[in-house]
Amino acid sequence: MGGFFVHLDFKHRHMITAVIDLGTNTFHLLIADLSFEEPKILYKTNLPVKLGEGRINENIIIPEAFTRGIEALKGFKKEIDQHNVAQIRAIATSAIRSATNGNEFVNAAALQAGINITVINGDQEATYIYNGVKATGVIDATSLIIDIGGGSTEFILCNQNKVLWKRSYNLGAARLQQAYFYSDPISQKDQQAIRQKLEAELTGLKTVCEEHKPLQLIGSAGAFETYATMIYEELDVKVLKSLPIDLERYGALSQQLINSTNQQRQNLKGLIKLRVDMIVIASLLTNYVLEMIKPEKLSLSTYDLKMGVLYTMKNLNA
Repeated sequence: MGGFFVHLDFKHRHMITAVIDLGTNTFHLLIADLSFEEPKILYKTNLPVKLGEGRINENIIIPEAFTRGIEALKGFKKEIDQHNVAQIRAIATSAIRSATNGNEFVNAAALQAGINITVINGDQEATYIYNGVKATGVIDATSLIIDIGGGSTEFILCNQNKVLWKRSYNLGAARLQQAYFYSDPISQKDQQAIRQKLEAELTGLKTVCEEHKPLQLIGSAGAFETYATMIYEELDVKVLKSLPIDLERYGALSQQLINSTNQQRQNLKGLIKLRVDMIVIASLLTNYVLEMIKPEKLSLSTYDLKMGVLYTMKNLNA
């Protein structure tokens, strides 16, 4: 009898899951109970760790960033222990993947914070992002999903049923910022340099988009959540799964962001400190893609990689 009771308790307990997304700029922690139809979020937080600070293009995590990252994970572990979590999935992406001292960071996380990190490749990253976005129900036609990270940017061409093409490019906002953003406000010269870089790198994307003609561009969280928050001040964007973004209002906002100084952006409502400069890069990248595909509509998915990991784990546990 006792054994049966323990079994039941275990069944419920092992559905409490923590997902950690170790991004280039931000570390996210999500704790959820997967025993419900929809994952029930019990706790969520994020910290601006800025792992890619200073030398991301040299593929080095600088000592200060390294320390911030480990401290963040120690704090996350305390929270995880309080929630009786049965399984932890910690996913590292571009910054750790490409850093020469990335393995050192993974080892330090295990030893000092008790967190085992899985470093995923760009292809796996794109799959998780697709699974997250798909769970919102926003994909209703052939769509291009874009996820602008600090270290890399993922593109997923898809429809309601499947991924048609996906790719991760080392074109994250932190990488482009450190390589090309030298003026305030950003000069035509810097903008042109970024544009040339995108033109050189994104030829494969251009080819598949000409073939499949996506009708919708879907931005996964991050910068797109910022755009939506700034355009729709009256909405609490964070509680929504997805939201259409008016293309004209986005266009006006992007021009404002690109033409403003760092100081002017710091005073804008809805723009967090971490994104004050990177939002300029994100806007240039978003504009480039919008020009390339000329979609009928633009949408935000607040679900991204971490929700994709959560839904993948739920399906494994089902």
